[in-house]
Amino acid sequence: MTNPIPESDRTEIEAAAFRRLVEHLRQNTDVQNIDLMNLAGFCRNCLSKWCRAEAQERGFELSDPDAREEIYGMPYEQWKEKYQIGPKQDHK
Repeated sequence: MTNPIPESDRTEIEAAAFRRLVEHLRQNTDVQNIDLMNLAGFCRNCLSKWCRAEAQERGFELSDPDAREEIYGMPYEQWKEKYQIGPKQDHK
């Protein structure tokens, strides 16, 4: 790399990229978690679990519902009701 990025700036850049990814997923609600899992090997729930684990590693309590709300931008049950399609929703 011709212009190495200092570690402190790298962390800020990575955090900003993560926020853009989360916002992109919030805007593209037509992309279902099962599609993400099949194509990329992770989904919104994975992101929320990773956030929760990283918070706990740093001494912060973050419940599963709160972590999911951070990623989904709303309570998970509300997101499922509004946007989830497919077999898991067809039984309702």
